[in-house]
Amino acid sequence: MIVVKHLTKSYLSRDGAVSALEDVNLHIKKGEIFGIIGSSGAGKSSLIRCLNRLEEPDSGSIEIGGTVITDLKGKDLRLARRRIGMIFQQFNLLDSKTVYGNVAFPLKVAGYSRQDIQRRVYDILELVQLSDKANAYPSQLSGGQKQRVGIARALAVEPDVLLSDEATSALDPQTTFSILELLQDINRKLQLTIVLITHEMDVLRHICSEAAVIEGGRIVETGSVEQLFHRPESETAKQFVNIFNYYKAGSEAEKVVMLR
Repeated sequence: MIVVKHLTKSYLSRDGAVSALEDVNLHIKKGEIFGIIGSSGAGKSSLIRCLNRLEEPDSGSIEIGGTVITDLKGKDLRLARRRIGMIFQQFNLLDSKTVYGNVAFPLKVAGYSRQDIQRRVYDILELVQLSDKANAYPSQLSGGQKQRVGIARALAVEPDVLLSDEATSALDPQTTFSILELLQDINRKLQLTIVLITHEMDVLRHICSEAAVIEGGRIVETGSVEQLFHRPESETAKQFVNIFNYYKAGSEAEKVVMLR
């Protein structure tokens, strides 16, 4: 479904070019929930923004659904990007529009009729369990509800791929769990390929089947999430697992104390 080959990306700074991605190669299967984990500054966001051409790669290729999107320009690129939904950490909602208006916005841009927009918006709001919030404004919603609107908007034009850039990082643990359950439900119902960027091992364990570890702009390990947890190979993955196990052990100890 998604094939990334020899992808590189750098940014200009006062001191010259700074490398963000170096020779990145990935293969993500159709219908998979694929996680990409790394520390801050590792290149996660640069990678996901290259996948939908919000950022222009310096070299390499990105193929999505059989189309090499790095070869596209103009109208062809705009049409291809409609097949790629994106949800953000900070929601990126339009404060002046209602929930309905936010979800309808990409449909209007895509040229849908008013009748089709209405039908699609209410179908999607039902899917994300926000049918009763259609006339509410973002300021009237909780963080979890705002993210559900962001997910609904990303799904509006029926994409083949959903990209999630730290979509649960601004949420509390209980809300994070509900959003992950929603993404898993969407994956099952729509057979949607989901690429999920995160720095949280709990997120990987809960929702992803396969994952890649990125560090210093390079993919340092790929494999099943089970392998990543039980047989990590890279030093970066080992550090993530050790930190996860440390906090998990602390949490379990706290539970024991509370039960006494």
